[in-house]
Amino acid sequence: MPRLPRVAPCAALLALLLATTSLRAQTVTATTIPLDQITVAGAAPPDAGTGARPGETAGSVTVPSVARQRAAVNATVGSVAFVDAADFQNRYANTLRDVLKDTPGVFVQERYGQELRLSVRGSGVARAFHLRGIELLQDGIPLNLADGSGDFYQIDPLALRSIEVYKGGNALTFGATTLGGAINVVTPTAYTALAPNILRIDGGSFNTIRESFQFSRIAGPADFLISGTATNSDGYRTHETQRTQNLNANLGYRLAPGVETRFYIGSYNTDQKLPGTLSLFDALNNPQRANPAAISGNQSRQVETQRIANRTSFLLDVGKLDIDTWAIHKSLYHPIFQVIDQDGWTYGIAPRWAGTVDVGGYRNDMILGLRAFAGQNSALQFTNVAGQRGGQTLRALQSASNYEAYGENRFWFLPDMALMTGAKLFSSNRTYSNKGGFAANPTVQFGNATYEGINPKLGLLWQPLPDIQVFGDITRSRDVPDFSDLAQSNLLRTTFVPLEAQRAWTYEAGTRGRIDRLAWDVTAYRSELREELINFSINPGLNIPAATFNAPRTLHQGIEAAVSLEVARDLTGIGDTVSLTQIWTHNDFRFVRDPVFGNNRIAGIPDDVLRTVLGYVHPSGFYLSPSVDWVPRGAFADHANTLRVPGYALFNVQTGIDFKNGVSLFVDARNLTDERYISDISVVTNAATAAGGAAALAAFYPGNGRSVFAGIRAAF
Repeated sequence: MPRLPRVAPCAALLALLLATTSLRAQTVTATTIPLDQITVAGAAPPDAGTGARPGETAGSVTVPSVARQRAAVNATVGSVAFVDAADFQNRYANTLRDVLKDTPGVFVQERYGQELRLSVRGSGVARAFHLRGIELLQDGIPLNLADGSGDFYQIDPLALRSIEVYKGGNALTFGATTLGGAINVVTPTAYTALAPNILRIDGGSFNTIRESFQFSRIAGPADFLISGTATNSDGYRTHETQRTQNLNANLGYRLAPGVETRFYIGSYNTDQKLPGTLSLFDALNNPQRANPAAISGNQSRQVETQRIANRTSFLLDVGKLDIDTWAIHKSLYHPIFQVIDQDGWTYGIAPRWAGTVDVGGYRNDMILGLRAFAGQNSALQFTNVAGQRGGQTLRALQSASNYEAYGENRFWFLPDMALMTGAKLFSSNRTYSNKGGFAANPTVQFGNATYEGINPKLGLLWQPLPDIQVFGDITRSRDVPDFSDLAQSNLLRTTFVPLEAQRAWTYEAGTRGRIDRLAWDVTAYRSELREELINFSINPGLNIPAATFNAPRTLHQGIEAAVSLEVARDLTGIGDTVSLTQIWTHNDFRFVRDPVFGNNRIAGIPDDVLRTVLGYVHPSGFYLSPSVDWVPRGAFADHANTLRVPGYALFNVQTGIDFKNGVSLFVDARNLTDERYISDISVVTNAATAAGGAAALAAFYPGNGRSVFAGIRAAF
């Protein structure tokens, strides 16, 4: 297959095309999939104490207005995305897939319940569980554990005000420099909430019912917001029952003019039954079936998480200083091939200063930050007796610590052009202690690995018009192994494997903007990796955690594109609109002269993922939005490239009406043709040599069948 060209010619071509454009940029009416309005260069500083410009909904010192959040994201020299929660309030948003499926470059697929595969630019490309290579943050404060691992259970889409996606090294603004970057979910405050009171109930297929509330008030220098969501669902498949309760709250207090502190408190409980993986035949022909081992072992994931965090912000004569502190307690009871019983804490502190200074008469934007965070996790394992603890097989302690310093600078050497430089220095330690004393793990084992380095970044931003940007940059990333990589399990024992850190140079060029009815966001990138952390499942049917190895050389490259066009206005003569949006993520991930896999594709993610949305909006509040999700060719199931799953196309419809009194009704219908398809894969090395051959390989997660959800929401 032809490879993508180097990014420098792409940047030159994009610049030439835009330089020859004489159309004036204008703000357009919101469409079904709104792409960001830019307007960054020369923007006035926020009003002291609010973060808002005249006409905006005011934020506060700790959390600026949504418009200011959007502007800060768009000031990034590189590929980013911003999602306003107002865009998905009136649809069934249960997981991160529901809120990120319209974001180019973000591959997010459901496995079951709230368990997802989330990958940006091939991060954790073959990881069959949870998350690696992306930093998750809530309100700019890390959600990941200290070793870098993470999952999605404590992110409640109904408790969000916006989502910020920083792809790859563009996440340096938070100090994150992994291959995939960072996703920051921002919760509302009493200043930024869509309404002081919100009540909602929705449900539908698979016996799903969900109740949610949000309540906020401002009282003098104090403000608070509390929200909660309870979800109950039997799931599409047998043994997929989900019960979750999420509670989020924040309390802010203005200590003095320009000084504010805000506490965040969260409690998240999840009880998720696991249906396991199936053979390809069963996944396509009997998709509601559960793996027999999942039923006999009563496999499940029970998580209790408590989080407390604080941000104290100071508006200075130059810029703003934020000091973040946090502590997260997580308890996991996880019967799979064995019962995994873990309990641990993560805690950290992160000061960050951002401001604009004058350098020789030129504008200069700066970000400087430090992060220190650590944690310990008690890792116990037992034989699985129908989901209950049997004999103990492992007693281990996992300790992680991270010390980081980072900075980013944008120097506007011309009114419409900025040079961006940045770097991050880090030192990360992973210590593993297996206490031994059990038949499966009789001897004491100790492992210790320290990873250190510097990740630089260099880029250029050109903004010829307020609503048009062209950018290009070069970034270096490092992905430090987490304990799922370092402490590898099989049926008999757990072993510490001292893996190398994954490192990469990424080159990207792109453009985003608006011209009258046309909006776009297009980026081409190429990442040249060394020692990529590649996963493969030892026995997918038994849900044994994947093994990890370092691949000497690999290549990730692709295109992230979203184009939206308002094709018609005033069809009925009273301001209704029709818009068409096309989202395309192209993935070309491969080994490079690998001693085992040659130049094969890295398994797990399809080459192309497309989403087409046609939207109709009426001034009365009525909207109708049919869409098609299309994967022309499915992903390989193995790194040997002997088995590829079939492609698919899903037809969906969303409709509803927003009444002027704050009441909204909606219907969200999915996969209306009841297409049988593979949603995700537990990757193996070679399907042809698996026990029983490819036909017996139980490595596939079937996608959900036809479903319809509906709800009512009242905001007042």
